[in-house]
Amino acid sequence: MDWFTAGDYEIARQVLQHGVAACYLIGFISAVNQFPALLGEHGLLPVPGFVSRITFRQSPSLFHWRYSDRMLRVLAWSGAALSALLVAGLPQLGPPWLPLVAFLLLWAGYLSIVNVGQTFYSFGWESLLLEAGFVMAFLGSNEVAPPITVIIFCRWLLFRLEFGAGMIKIRGGREWRDLTALFYHHETQPMPNPVSWFVHNLPKWFHRGEVLGNHFAQLVVPFLLFAPQPVASVAAVVIVLTQLWLVFTGNFAWLNWVTIVLAFSAIDDNAFRAVLPGIPAPAESPAAPIWFVAVVLAATLFLLVLSYRPFRNLFARRQLMNASFNRYHLVNAYGAFGTVTRERFEVVVEGSDAADPGDETGWLAYEFRGKPGAPGRMPRQFAPYHLRLDWLMWFLALGARDTRWFETFLVRLLEGDRPTLRMLRVNPFPDAPPRQIRARVYLYRFSTPAERRASHDWWIRSEVGLLVAPVSLAGRARA
Repeated sequence: MDWFTAGDYEIARQVLQHGVAACYLIGFISAVNQFPALLGEHGLLPVPGFVSRITFRQSPSLFHWRYSDRMLRVLAWSGAALSALLVAGLPQLGPPWLPLVAFLLLWAGYLSIVNVGQTFYSFGWESLLLEAGFVMAFLGSNEVAPPITVIIFCRWLLFRLEFGAGMIKIRGGREWRDLTALFYHHETQPMPNPVSWFVHNLPKWFHRGEVLGNHFAQLVVPFLLFAPQPVASVAAVVIVLTQLWLVFTGNFAWLNWVTIVLAFSAIDDNAFRAVLPGIPAPAESPAAPIWFVAVVLAATLFLLVLSYRPFRNLFARRQLMNASFNRYHLVNAYGAFGTVTRERFEVVVEGSDAADPGDETGWLAYEFRGKPGAPGRMPRQFAPYHLRLDWLMWFLALGARDTRWFETFLVRLLEGDRPTLRMLRVNPFPDAPPRQIRARVYLYRFSTPAERRASHDWWIRSEVGLLVAPVSLAGRARA
């Protein structure tokens, strides 16, 4: 069975399984905290209404059988507990079927959430987490050596993730080709973090260098993942470093962290020992049982068959970005920021208790946890946690067509709905809901260092206009 094993990738397997499980833990905790308010029985886009229109065949989920907020919490807490066990490495101590079953349960549970999550779960990193979790199931336990076919498939997943993103950019906006994309991106990205202001104000030659480095890391380096060692390990380190820069400068949920974890599939044990000579050599693993070999080879063949359309998509003229070619979110197409917006618009939601809607002094703003609001508030770090409402507000400001959730959101504010208000950082009406709600659009930009010294503000903003005129419960909002 020497052809089947990748004995030099034991450390890589540990990082892969523990790292992906940690991201599942965050995903399930995010569901516990946010799903009921966003998609629950009284949420902004209630799941019962969705499953009444969409069949199980179209979008497989346990919630087609029955949905309740209690059932969602049981599923999410169970997923979080199982994820924690995998992070601790307990299932990996048993026979190879134990982590196999554990990861497949995580995949099936999170698939049930994603497939009814509608626009709040329409992000590429949801599909990435699902695909990665499914693949981790076939890495086995500590009792057997890592299967070489699964290690290689992890690299294929990483290749699609990185090369797909690179091709989307080259085919996308001109700003990626003329090296100006990062003149704007740190300012206009969905959710800047505490470092974004400082990086944005660096010289333009630095930002051009960032773009060149990005193109190299995404268009050249992925091919080297399949080269002999130590070239593959060096390629993986390059990807890890570029992803850490993205972690350092932005908030992209667990996208960067799953990418970093997958990069370890190309780093062999010899590379680890070259850096940390004290790492002991693992004991030789016994031969994998025949049933496990058969299951892994069948799964590999299944994934290879599903790879045909994503492979074609990488080189297609009309390349799809963050697309799933099947309802199980396996072997997907990835990519991000094919174009970079040059201006940042923000929707500011305000309420008022004033009897006269023309009284501007009575309007107070609701503050979100992550998205920019008050100009003097420093951007925060939330990733790898995902603030779904804040991300949807970014798309809303860009002119998203589906505004049903926002219309309901305004109604919930007028009702003083507690689950909705708990998703916000500041509720300016803690005692009773306001009489009226409105939404204004502002143009935001980062302050310059001189402006910041003078005003202490991180943002400079100017009003663009009204998105929603003042409304009360008697006149439902129309965005």
